[in-house]
Amino acid sequence: MYLKDESDRIIVNLVTGNPHKVKEASISLREFNIEVRMLKVRKVEIQSDNLANIASFAALEAAKEVGMPVVVEDAGLFIEALNGFPGPYSSYVYKTIGVQGILKLLDGINQRNAYFLSVVAYATPQGRCFTFEGRVYGVISKEPRGSGGFGFDPIFIPNEGDGRTFAEMTTEEKCALSHRGKAFRKFGAWLVRRGVTR
Repeated sequence: MYLKDESDRIIVNLVTGNPHKVKEASISLREFNIEVRMLKVRKVEIQSDNLANIASFAALEAAKEVGMPVVVEDAGLFIEALNGFPGPYSSYVYKTIGVQGILKLLDGINQRNAYFLSVVAYATPQGRCFTFEGRVYGVISKEPRGSGGFGFDPIFIPNEGDGRTFAEMTTEEKCALSHRGKAFRKFGAWLVRRGVTR
């Protein structure tokens, strides 16, 4: 059965060292009475151009290591004019060339369509894994705007929004529109409907 706390909330363990991810997952899952706890364990990341494969492999390895169900979330920014780059390599690209590096690659390019994709993988120690995807379309801004969020949020303007970048929104506003919010809400609805974690 689920691990629950004294208030009967479902508890899920999110394998990450990123507190921003934990906060966004918590906001997205609270409507399902699900509490998110950060679990810092070694995360095995395979090289792949498929986010679902990357997240699933990491979740299965982590679940096996800790002996309980875990969640791994992986996300990427796919820019049309750059043939989908940085995609699954977004975290590495952000650490190496950052927001300014992406803007430099797009210098002089007017077609700036892009999308964020998030994959939430839920795995059990018995080797079962389920994935949930969320996607949001938008455009890359000409310059960074805002101080919220993380990663490429200062240069991504979602089509569903009001012209602000993710970094100009509150975390709650971002989660209502974002790829990560969509993926975690799909996961939350499934988890509650499923009723068991085995």
